[in-house]
Amino acid sequence: MSLECRNLSHRWFEEVWNQKRIEVVDEIVTDDSVGHSEAADVATIPAFKHFHGEFLTAFPDIKVHIEDTISEGDNAVVRWRAEGTHAGDWRGAAPTNRRIQIRGMTWFRYENGKLAEAWDSWSPAALMLQLREG
Repeated sequence: MSLECRNLSHRWFEEVWNQKRIEVVDEIVTDDSVGHSEAADVATIPAFKHFHGEFLTAFPDIKVHIEDTISEGDNAVVRWRAEGTHAGDWRGAAPTNRRIQIRGMTWFRYENGKLAEAWDSWSPAALMLQLREG
């Protein structure tokens, strides 16, 4: 299962984020999956799609680069870097047209070949700092 978890995790970043194919979420995520982050949990597919849309409105050219992946059993951990241009409103920050870069890690847990739970670790505060500092 660990190779399948690795491949699904890469697919998540490449198709959902880089190719902006939101329909892939319905294909690879369980109906009751939960995404955890420092800010809040996202407990439904519609809630994730809303977040995804907001983020892509703010950073329409976002590109996620996978730097490393470890997978074992039903879990995969991806270390990633994302970069893009702040071209739309983000959490009250008007567009700055500044290039941003964030780094993070996501731990994925799969059930029966679908994403059941994920833990995102990245710093929204560091992102906001980049928007303010220029």
